Amino acid sequence: MNYRDSQYCSPLQKIEIPLFKEKEVNVLVKRDDLMHHEVSGNKWRKLKLNIEEYQKGNYKNVITFGGAYSNHILATAKAGYDFNIPTIGIIRGEETLPLNPTLSRAKELGMQLKYISRAEYRTKNTTAFLKQLQGEYPDSYVIPEGGANLLGLLGCKKIVEEIEQDFDYILTDCGTGATLGGIALTLQPHQKAIGIPVLKGGEFILDEINTYYQKINQTNFNWESIQLKTNYHFGGYAKHTDELIDFMRWFYIQTGIKTDPVYTGKLFFALIDLVQKGYFSINSTIVVVHTGGLQGIEGFEKRKKLQIYPD
Repeated sequence: MNYRDSQYCSPLQKIEIPLFKEKEVNVLVKRDDLMHHEVSGNKWRKLKLNIEEYQKGNYKNVITFGGAYSNHILATAKAGYDFNIPTIGIIRGEETLPLNPTLSRAKELGMQLKYISRAEYRTKNTTAFLKQLQGEYPDSYVIPEGGANLLGLLGCKKIVEEIEQDFDYILTDCGTGATLGGIALTLQPHQKAIGIPVLKGGEFILDEINTYYQKINQTNFNWESIQLKTNYHFGGYAKHTDELIDFMRWFYIQTGIKTDPVYTGKLFFALIDLVQKGYFSINSTIVVVHTGGLQGIEGFEKRKKLQIYPD
């Protein structure tokens, strides 16, 4: 199956709330969450070039990594199903039955699930572990957790390339830096990219991006075009507070846009907070990249025994 490019070109949606009018800013959402219900957002963008690379070689399967609720795991399983590529998911932690909605769907799509301990998972990027993995699954194409490799970063360049109107700022949530790094490569001199790390200690993300850029000889990159806002992690990766959940409900009522508690809820919370604080210039245009991930809400609600959105 070959996806048409038009199928994976997301729309821009202007959102208007009284705060934006008061602060005289224009806010547009890049609705990558609408591209596909399972391979949505930056997950597809980071997979696309990796799948093309797989198809060029003599590989037998794709191996990737993630937690039990990983959007990337499900996206890889779906892409593998659609492109007739065998997929293997290396899952952090022990198997828990019944499987949660994410892993259940991944297995339904044909992904083989292999569970490893959290201690072993921390070694997943070492030469020894990868050599062992290739011994167990020969001729595999390995995609890092979250699709965070150079091809994943380059796939995210298309986010900005699809935006036809001018803007001043573009915001995205960050876990590894691949999405932010791809966005920043395509900016005009007057534009700034703002990353919202969803985990503690997100300052490392700039170092990760620099590592990628060195591989493609981006030695003269203007680092002033990228900023990180590291105070919106709500306790760390996959952590949340009642304040975040209340905000997500409020934002949905205001805009009709659903967000998730791991990534995009924190992103849009940061947007509103920064607008309130007058961070953005008057009459500026702000693009916010909705990176998808909504499939994880069902599992989150079951795990936390709460309902974020009304039926």
